[in-house]
Amino acid sequence: MAKQDFYELLGVQRGASAEELKKAYRKLAMQFHPDRNPGDKAAEQKFKDINEAYDVLKDDQKRAAYDRFGHAAFDPAQGGMRGGAGDFGFAQGFADIFDEMFGEFMGGRRGGANLRGADLRYNLEIDLEDAFGGKQATIRVPTSVMCEACSGSGGEKGAQPATCPTCRGHGKVRAQQGFFTIERTCPACHGAGRVIQNPCRTCEGTGRTRKEKTLQVNIPAGVEEGTRIRLAGEGEAGLRGAPPGDLYIFLAIKPHRLFQRDGANIFCKVPIPMTTAALGGHIEVPTVDGGRAKVNIPEGTQSGAQFRLRGKGMSVLRSAARGDMFIEAAVETPVNLTKRQQELLREFEEASPRGRSTSPESEGFFAKVKEFWDDLTEK
Repeated sequence: MAKQDFYELLGVQRGASAEELKKAYRKLAMQFHPDRNPGDKAAEQKFKDINEAYDVLKDDQKRAAYDRFGHAAFDPAQGGMRGGAGDFGFAQGFADIFDEMFGEFMGGRRGGANLRGADLRYNLEIDLEDAFGGKQATIRVPTSVMCEACSGSGGEKGAQPATCPTCRGHGKVRAQQGFFTIERTCPACHGAGRVIQNPCRTCEGTGRTRKEKTLQVNIPAGVEEGTRIRLAGEGEAGLRGAPPGDLYIFLAIKPHRLFQRDGANIFCKVPIPMTTAALGGHIEVPTVDGGRAKVNIPEGTQSGAQFRLRGKGMSVLRSAARGDMFIEAAVETPVNLTKRQQELLREFEEASPRGRSTSPESEGFFAKVKEFWDDLTEK
């Protein structure tokens, strides 16, 4: 029976790109995989055929030969090359195909054991003042450290591991399942290629023990919310002397009772007495560096007015520059007035000269309201 064209088998055009080939192959391989079609001989044969087709078309040289000579390029009886698609057989190349299909779902590509210690994360909350000036913080981190009894080797009295007899030091073993071979991590040595014959009694052969470490962290001036600081080699110790992981410190800045931060700038909302806002004057405000700054308030200041103090904001990371500070005025209406104060306010209102408004924004707004109502009446 004539073999089906490899392009037709995968459902792609002859000019299909490598990515299109891979996408088509994965879809069909998942559909006809024997594990999804137990006992279905037709599906099993289809699975073999699409793997044979993909093995040829994914290789540029094999694909060029197939495009020129068709199936005859791989038929030894017709002078075709050996070791190509006809020699696939699922015993030698299927491990790569299986890895390509399911590697991302099974924890990544095949390879030796990763004995390196795990990276750790530590969340550190600091004050705004510490973010401004920087500080050296002391933290305590529960982690795994190198076992002192065996010096991290995992063997009793420092004995070195021996070659794993199961995988002969390769860290991987192969198992035949039906018509294909699957390669997996050696269960005896967990991919290390070596085994501990006389495990350390302190760490039980792992080469590490649990301990709380005390570390000093240098926090530079100008750090922001979410800044990440890496301490190389301060993560968990690796298994059996493997390199340690890293420690990542993520900074969070506590809300401040007076200031709000936006990048390098500082904002502060300051209540202003009505008399100061009306007559003008000056106020003193605190700054993030612990000092004081004088702010001149012009007469007639309204709520929401902002005053800029240059160079009074936050430090800038890795720079001698500083941001600015913005003061927002919030004019305060007097409360708890005495009878005499009420009388004075009434006298003030009655003393306003004709044609000269002391509340132009208020009068302007209500003039627009009157126009709006008049327009509705006319309609």
